Amino acid sequence: MQPIEIYTSPLCGFCHAAKRLLKQKGASFSEIDVLRDPAKKPEMIKRANGGRTVPQIFIGDVHVGGCDDLYALERAGKLDALLAA
Repeated sequence: MQPIEIYTSPLCGFCHAAKRLLKQKGASFSEIDVLRDPAKKPEMIKRANGGRTVPQIFIGDVHVGGCDDLYALERAGKLDALLAA
């Protein structure tokens, strides 16, 4: 399975929803809390090509985007293949 990194905030409902879907898929991930470690936010913005909102999700070398993007991949039947690549 691809390594997964997700930039989050504990106050973000979309972050919780994205993590819930990944857990349902049996995917383990590294979580980077930008509220607890604000120095990580500029890193997130750079990696996400200017994306400033959380979550920002990376699967392998692919910037998935946010929660809606993750669920769109799932609805399109493409998430499993991306996780397994």
